[in-house]
Amino acid sequence: MAKITLVDDDENIVTSVSLALESHGHTVKAYYDGAAGLAALENEPPDLAILDVKMPRMDGMEVLRRLRRTSDMPVIILTSKDEEIDEILGFNLGADDYMHKPFSQRLLIERVKAVLRRAGVEGEEPAPAAIGAEGSRAIKRGKLTLDPARHDCLWEGKPVKLTVTEFLLLQSLAQRPGFVKSRDNLMDAAYDDQVYVDDRTIDSHIKRMRKKFRDVDPEFDAIETLYGVGYRYRET
Repeated sequence: MAKITLVDDDENIVTSVSLALESHGHTVKAYYDGAAGLAALENEPPDLAILDVKMPRMDGMEVLRRLRRTSDMPVIILTSKDEEIDEILGFNLGADDYMHKPFSQRLLIERVKAVLRRAGVEGEEPAPAAIGAEGSRAIKRGKLTLDPARHDCLWEGKPVKLTVTEFLLLQSLAQRPGFVKSRDNLMDAAYDDQVYVDDRTIDSHIKRMRKKFRDVDPEFDAIETLYGVGYRYRET
């Protein structure tokens, strides 16, 4: 089972969530402020991080922003806020899923299971919608190499660090270069059925992904936008 780091300043939530996760075989380490949580995540990277937004010393969004400088570990954001802008910000920063408080422990467990499955943790096969026809075999498309089994992405032999969601979106596009994938197609490829995201979330992930590739190759243009239709991968 997975190693999970939980960062939340609410002792009741930490206790209840830890017990729920541990009852499903996971190992949980808990921290009560963002700065301590970030230090732990950097020193002992877990399989999954669960971050509250509002915390002392450093909020969850800042923890996620700093974490994404060096790590693509799966992250679920927890928040008591019910504002769309917070959810969009979380996805823009690279969150893999998002839950509003209060939430049922059962739903949280299912979300954790889905994110871990997409990340290839727990020894489970990725969901069919996520892996597509190519399964878990490596994909080579021109300058791009994707290895789903290792979650490795290379561009001209140089590593590109992608989040789980970004990797699944790119994998879906690269499986059929030249074919257009609508935003709904990409949502199905990257998200569990229980997770709802809108078009802007997919657009934000694509924007972040392009930036990561352009940091490696300023001429990167393999992901094309067809306005009003969707995206396609152009083999280079």
